[in-house]
Amino acid sequence: MVYYLPVFGIGVTFDPNHRRRKTEEAVIEILLEMTSSSSDPVDNFGTLSDVEPLKRAWRNEKAAPEILRFEEQLINRVSEQIQLMEETVDHFTEKGTDPLTVSLYQMDLDRTQFLLRSYLRIRLQKIEKCMFHVLNKTELYERLSEQEKIFVQRSAEDFKKHLDESVLLHLPDNYQSILKQFTASQEDEDGKEDGMVPEPPLDTFVVCKARDYIGPSEFQGNSNDSLTMDLPLEMERDDLSFIPYRRIQKLLDIGKVDLV
Repeated sequence: MVYYLPVFGIGVTFDPNHRRRKTEEAVIEILLEMTSSSSDPVDNFGTLSDVEPLKRAWRNEKAAPEILRFEEQLINRVSEQIQLMEETVDHFTEKGTDPLTVSLYQMDLDRTQFLLRSYLRIRLQKIEKCMFHVLNKTELYERLSEQEKIFVQRSAEDFKKHLDESVLLHLPDNYQSILKQFTASQEDEDGKEDGMVPEPPLDTFVVCKARDYIGPSEFQGNSNDSLTMDLPLEMERDDLSFIPYRRIQKLLDIGKVDLV
């Protein structure tokens, strides 16, 4: 027998021949407690409204080659919900609540914590990989949270200090820059320095899913680029496309596509 708990978004299977009556009563008690404590269970735990957006933010961040805008409001809400669920689990444990109830709450808590930690860890890995590029690009720097801004500044300072002391100060003056191959290098036609700063590969192909109809004019790209001929003319809702990330960069930022 399978009981579906909408608040947790999971199905729980029980052996009908093993303490069936007690198990059924426990599940019913959980559901009654959740529905009676508030007219909307999401008011207490927020799993229906916030776990799915957190999953979407996590998938997008994981699949995108560059760092995306930090979902500050969503992360703040999820953090508050995690704290509330932790207090609830501790309260149930101290009160001697049925272990089934505690395990279901703990399961939902563990799932949410995993998504949040993984989301933040992915962002830190991107920052470490392209820290100088993020610092040099105002648009990318403004996508970071306040804590991430402090992290990237300290990481860049520590990394530069380490290279200066271990390698760069022992080289000729023209080769002591951490950003350029040599100090006499000039900026190219696009205003980019001829340097060694790692940048995210924006031409990487990604799989995206349309959340709404997308017309031909909404795709980015130079009409003289041969890759433009391979772009889809349009995408209907829920259509999938294998496409260079640069072409759907703005569409992802405004929420018209998701990465999968």
